[in-house]
Amino acid sequence: MDFTLRIVMTGAALLGLISGSLGTLAVLRRQGLIGDAVAHAALPGIVLAFLLSGSKAPVVLQLGAAVSGTLALLWVQAILRTTRVRFDAALGMALAVFFGLGVVLLSAAQHTAGAAQAGLDRFLFGQAATLLREDLIVMATAGTLAFALVLAFWKEIQLVLFDEAYAATLGLPVRRLQTLLIVLLVLAIIIGLQTVGVVLMSAVIVAPAAAARQWSSRYGRVLLLAGLFGLLSGALGAWISSLAPRLPTGPLIVLLLTALALLSVLVAPARGLLWQYVRRRRARETARQAVMAVLQELAHRHPDAEHPHPTATIQAALGADVPVEAILRDLERRGKVRRTPDQGWQLTERSSHTP
Repeated sequence: MDFTLRIVMTGAALLGLISGSLGTLAVLRRQGLIGDAVAHAALPGIVLAFLLSGSKAPVVLQLGAAVSGTLALLWVQAILRTTRVRFDAALGMALAVFFGLGVVLLSAAQHTAGAAQAGLDRFLFGQAATLLREDLIVMATAGTLAFALVLAFWKEIQLVLFDEAYAATLGLPVRRLQTLLIVLLVLAIIIGLQTVGVVLMSAVIVAPAAAARQWSSRYGRVLLLAGLFGLLSGALGAWISSLAPRLPTGPLIVLLLTALALLSVLVAPARGLLWQYVRRRRARETARQAVMAVLQELAHRHPDAEHPHPTATIQAALGADVPVEAILRDLERRGKVRRTPDQGWQLTERSSHTP
């Protein structure tokens, strides 16, 4: 494995670890669109940082992106506090206004800065091959700082994530903690712009957390799993992109994360659709057996074994939670019971002696 590939794989893995873990701060608050808004809002900050400094150093451009993304989210918070505009509408406005401003500034930079601005457009779609060792140091430092803040305010962050009202009653500075969450999210996003780009960065924030949420309900485990999913997808995406020329790293990482999220939605033990289907089938079979057992018991106790029994009698024996009417119709289609003209139910001959 050559040096360049090691750098790209390490950078992509760091991106997945940091952004995947911190993305849980948005997903668990059901504010996944924040990642999209901040990523797009970072563009004018990138261009302005270049125009003001004349430098295309990633650290300088990322600082500009951080300022721009933070301003966008603070603007959204101000709109929510002072108007009746809904959260998704405020995010949409911020995304459109800031990204539109960024496109205008990028176009202006092309005319004023000439060839010097070449390379700024890589922040739109990402270009992992441009990562250097210095970029990895910046990413690792930013990630360490973010995780240190999360650990330092672990209990407070969980309270704000899941019950802001209760956190306020405890006297916690909710607004300051919300600002801290914004800073952490912005940090998670800006470190990935060079690798994945503005357009796809939101997927790196949302997909690992969405996948991890299917496997656990505890915040600590969700955060760890999201970081692990992001790390594996980042490293694997960078490695796959090296197998063929001109195969983009960023989109491959996003595709792997999306596949992992879909797989988790299908097969996760607690929430997976496949296991939910299996549990529903088992529950229906258990309910069918319970209805059959009640009918057999009623036939055994009644002097006339073929005496039909009303639905209400069967329902009373099983409780209100069991959908007896639907189960009886299902058993009728299967030939296990039959409905009599007086709207009663009795076992058929082939099921009357079934244990």
